Parts: sequence; structure tokens; C-alpha cells
Amino acid sequence: QVQLVQSGGGLVQAGGSLILSCGASGRTFSRYVMGWFRQAPGKEREFVAAGSKDGGATYYAHSVNGRSTATKDNAKNMLYLQMSSLKPEDTAVYYCAASDVVTTTFSLYDYWGQGTQVTVSS
Repeated sequence: QVQLVQSGGGLVQAGGSLILSCGASGRTFSRYVMGWFRQAPGKEREFVAAGSKDGGATYYAHSVNGRSTATKDNAKNMLYLQMSSLKPEDTAVYYCAASDVVTTTFSLYDYWGQGTQVTVSS
């Protein structure tokens, strides 16, 4: 099993940047694909980014592509999501998650962080 604990987030002005962190427990961290999702009030959880097990390849949602960088550090059991040029529509609760496969489908992720609020003010 993998336990995920998130940190970071908060209130940011539009155009600003932030880094979300996700620490993983368990010795099998490197076997999992890690993903990031977000959920805005009244909306479904949506895919943000996902990376390969070795962290060598990363895939992004169109809405954040070019403004985000997701990294996976297997040596430190850490995930990071760096976002810049933030927009009010980026406001959501952000989640890190672990899966056996690279996928944009949230139901295929078995383990989830507790979520962290990101609010972008205009």
C-alpha cells in the first residue's frame, strides 16, 4: 500500500505560482504511476497530470499544459506539482494519487492524498 500526504497550496493571486508537494510512504513508491487531479466546487474531479513510474515522462491536461510541471522523485518518495501563470479557474482542491497504470481516469487510481485547497484570486 501507499499512503500519500499533501502539503502546499493556499491563496495565490492570478498570474502567480505555487508548488504542491505529496509525500508517499511505503517501499514500493517507484512501482506506481503518480497523478494529480483537482476538483472545483460543483464540478467533477478532473485530471491535471500523470507521470510514468520512473518519472521520465509526464502528461498534462490541456488546461494546464505549458503552465505546470509535475515531477516524481523516487529516491525521496516525493511528488511535486509546480504551477505558474495561475488563473481563477485553477481554483480547486488538488489531489495526488497513485495508480498501476498511466491514465487520466480518476477511478483507476487506488490511493489518494487528503487534498489541498488552491484558491486563485483575480
